[in-house]
This record gives sequence, C-alpha cells and structure tokens, in this order.
Amino acid sequence: MLSLSVSAAVPVSNSLGAGDAAAARRATTISIMGGILAGAGGGALMLASRRQWARLYMRGAGVRNGMAKAMTVMAALEVLNFPLNVCGGIVRGTARPAVGMYAVLGGFYLVALPVAVALRFRARRGMEGLLARAGFIVGAAASLTVLVVVVARMDWKADANKARVRDGMGAVGDDVPGSGKEDAPSGNAGEV
Repeated sequence: MLSLSVSAAVPVSNSLGAGDAAAARRATTISIMGGILAGAGGGALMLASRRQWARLYMRGAGVRNGMAKAMTVMAALEVLNFPLNVCGGIVRGTARPAVGMYAVLGGFYLVALPVAVALRFRARRGMEGLLARAGFIVGAAASLTVLVVVVARMDWKADANKARVRDGMGAVGDDVPGSGKEDAPSGNAGEV
C-alpha cells in the first residue's frame, strides 16, 4: 500500500511545487478513481477466491469456512483500504502528513478498537467481532471519510502558493512579466 500512497503523493506535490493547482487537482481525482477501481477489483478478486484460497493450505472444511468468512471481511476492507491509502498520500503530497496520521489513528484507535472490543465482549461475537465485521471496516470508513472531506475542501491555489513559497520560488504569479512583482526590491539593504 505504500507504493499506492506514494504514487498519489508525488504527482500532487510536484504539481503544487510547480504552481499548477489544476494539475494537482487532476492528479488527485485520477489517483482517487484509481484507488476506488483497484480496491473494487482487489475486493472482487478476494471475494471470488475466498473458498479456493483456503484449499492451498488446508483441506479441513472448518478451516475453509473460517477462511471464507475472513476473506469476505478482508474483501470489504480492501474496498475501503485502497482509497484510504490514496487519500493519505494526497494529504502527504500537500505537506499535511499529520492530517493523515490523525485520521488513521482516530479511525482505528478511537473508533475501530472500541467497536471491536464491544463486539467481542459485550455482544459475544468472538474473534469475528474482535477482528473484523465492524471493527476494521468502521475504522477504515471513519478514516476514509475524514480524509475525503479534507481533500474535497482543499484550496488548491492556496496550496500551490504555499508550496512555491516553501520552495523559495515566491507565490504563483510573482514571476509573471507585468505583474509588478518580478522587479520589486526585496528590501535587503546589503543587496547590490
């Protein structure tokens, strides 16, 4: 998943650094769509092979049934996990790594863990409740929701300006002839 996250972060950060807010937004849209398609494809593949996968390791019917249940949950998780990693890469590409970290920590430790423990011990759902059904899926959905909202509300032009200022290139438009900013004195008395 790291490669998926990085492949979303790099074009976004490069576009912002070049001052091209439209390209950053386009890279974001393409990355999210790719994450959704990859997640749906991976989930469908896991779902389709949930019985055959267990046969590679065990012949027992109980193990195959348990593995089929686990693969069903993992398939649902993959549908959320791919876009989650893409959105994490996008916020990292916009120089907001803490947002992604807090979204994932909050989703999994503040939402998923309490839900999983409640299902395991209160609802007496056993390991199924502790590991899967709602716990991981709810946590991934909560994290993904936070990151999608953050990405949807981004001001791409402001982020492009911040990136150029951070790079020492000045804001977008500063180097445009006729803007009045290209020849403006810097105010340093020691400059020649």
